[in-house]
Amino acid sequence: MYFATWNDFFVPLIYLTRTQVFTVPVALNSMVDSETQTGVGMLFAMSLLSLVPILIFFAVAQKYLIRGIATTGLK
Repeated sequence: MYFATWNDFFVPLIYLTRTQVFTVPVALNSMVDSETQTGVGMLFAMSLLSLVPILIFFAVAQKYLIRGIATTGLK
């Protein structure tokens, strides 16, 4: 049920009006001017910054994630 809305772009774009509550994809989209395509460099930089928490989580929990994957087929 929740996975269907994980990568949803249009619903937050329609319902969210304040920039303080934008989701990451909507905020990244708002940085690029659609007519002149300016701000693409900033878009790439912010995309990389949005990946930092995910990479930190993976680095911290890698041992547990790999252990869970390895023990899945051992029944």
